[in-house]
Amino acid sequence: MRLGTAVLIIWLVIGALAAGQRHYFDDSDADCSNVATVAVTIVAGPLNYIGVNPKISCKTPQPSK
Repeated sequence: MRLGTAVLIIWLVIGALAAGQRHYFDDSDADCSNVATVAVTIVAGPLNYIGVNPKISCKTPQPSK
């Protein structure tokens, strides 16, 4: 159980490093697409370094007037 937890944490840290190298944390505009892309990049972990470049596009509903 501890080995699995350690592997998961290392996996997510590597994904966060990849997102940082792509400057995803520098963008102050936190819309749906940016947040989703950062999350998927972190979850992809080391796969980012073998060519995976996940990007998500989405639109949040606008409030009615």
